[in-house]
Amino acid sequence: MDIGARAAYLPGMLRPLSSFALGPLFAMFWRRIGLTWLILMVETLLFALIPLMIGRAIDGLLANDLNQLIELAVLMFALLFVAVARRVYDTRAYGSIRVALGTRLNRRYPTLPVSARTARQDMARELVDFLELQAPELLTALVQITTALILLWLFHPWLAGSAIIAAVVMIAIYGVAHQRFYRLNSNLNQQKERQVHILTAGGGLAFARHLRALRRHEVRLSDTEAVVYGFIYAGLMAFLLFNLWFAAQLIEPSAGDIFSIVTYSTTFLEASIALPVALQAMTRLSEISARINSDISEET
Repeated sequence: MDIGARAAYLPGMLRPLSSFALGPLFAMFWRRIGLTWLILMVETLLFALIPLMIGRAIDGLLANDLNQLIELAVLMFALLFVAVARRVYDTRAYGSIRVALGTRLNRRYPTLPVSARTARQDMARELVDFLELQAPELLTALVQITTALILLWLFHPWLAGSAIIAAVVMIAIYGVAHQRFYRLNSNLNQQKERQVHILTAGGGLAFARHLRALRRHEVRLSDTEAVVYGFIYAGLMAFLLFNLWFAAQLIEPSAGDIFSIVTYSTTFLEASIALPVALQAMTRLSEISARINSDISEET
């Protein structure tokens, strides 16, 4: 049985999709997506505990106690098992969703030009890519940020307070650039929809102009990303330097405490970067969803 035939047996394959957007897509395949995210949460929680367990193992080894090291080994093997199981299931689950989404999109717009239909098939796959790649990264980041904040707070409230300030500044910086990201993505996607038509027309000069236009839109988008992320990195680096300095000011911190504080501060920094990346991806997908659904009234 080929892929198309097997797709007919997918749960929800024949149910109508109200619109090509993240919300309806998740609602239709919530069991498959929910299971992958549940396993991901377990994996992330196990991973988030490793720095704390390493810190305890360091203090235990300095005291000639191997119990904490054994606990760390058990945690690592549990993490390995969960991580492998999730990746094996993810590939199958999201592959099935791509088949279902592509089939629906092809049936919804049979009269659109091939140029637009091809571009929209590629754009629709980005919705599934987000659920498979960016959304898990965002969930992982949120769990890591929450864990880091709680543990930093337990070490000292000021350590968590500096992290919260850094997060607020980061989101504010992205908020200023949100509309510009949307507009630049819209211009880029509109240009991509023209590509097959320009190739079919066979004009070498026209295609060269098309490639230059693509490059111009991509450069503008990349420049905006560079400036926005530059400001975000600056704020996060200031937070990390403050926590490193403040950790040394604590009363008689142990080697394990210093390691844990620095590691969770670094974890918060790395996880926080996923937030503006996810926000930018959602901005792009909101424009893609609007574009894909723009002709529904004409096709129904």
